Amino acid sequence: MLHSRIEGNGKPLIIIHGFLGMSDNWKSFGSLYTAVGFQVHMIDLRNHGKSFHSNEFNYNVMSNDILEYCQHHNLSKVTIIGHSMGGKVAMLFATTYREKVDKLVVADISSKYYAPHHQEILAGLNAVDFSTKPDRTIVEKILYPFIPDFGTRQFLMKNLYWAAPGQLAYRFNLAVFNAKIETIGEALPEENHFEKPTLFIRGGNSKYVLDSDLPEIKKHFPNYQLITIPNVGHWLHAENPKLFFEETSKFLK
Repeated sequence: MLHSRIEGNGKPLIIIHGFLGMSDNWKSFGSLYTAVGFQVHMIDLRNHGKSFHSNEFNYNVMSNDILEYCQHHNLSKVTIIGHSMGGKVAMLFATTYREKVDKLVVADISSKYYAPHHQEILAGLNAVDFSTKPDRTIVEKILYPFIPDFGTRQFLMKNLYWAAPGQLAYRFNLAVFNAKIETIGEALPEENHFEKPTLFIRGGNSKYVLDSDLPEIKKHFPNYQLITIPNVGHWLHAENPKLFFEETSKFLK
């Protein structure tokens, strides 16, 4: 069963993080959505956060994990927010189990295929040799040449934890990500569609959702709307959490 943080009472809202993320990235939103009437389920996908590790890693099994999670928690109908890779999981779940989803929010990702583009990040993560028992400062020094952006490094370093006294490790399953990196960019199946209200929300400085993607999005999600948050990139919810919450809560209500 997937690990999750659950807060509040009310209508079930599932939040699905992106690649190399975890439920903790969304904890500040938990109380916000709770205050407007949701029971918030912030999920760790398989091979991420505190959830189980598995050599099986693709969108079908991740979508099925969400189904099993809903069944375990007796969630007959849910609203879903998914960011990046989590948005792909959310899209597949909503278009596969349409009767289980009320509304859908997809943050800064489209339904199209994306070529692998995390090579530098993976190279940096793989450069850390945990057998030498580095501390957090040394890990950051190793990551810096590969990942010069401070915010991205801090995001990744949230995945460090003390596996044993004096022994850091990553929470995510790096070996599987190395082997299955092509999986992350897979497109939504051509025949999948979801007719209920769907919000695509993108960063104005991000290149993940282009105007040229909109005809394909409309084919899969005919009842969609698009909002652009200006002056933010791919991590739009972290860069402008106030506007992200305002726009998503207005849509969800």
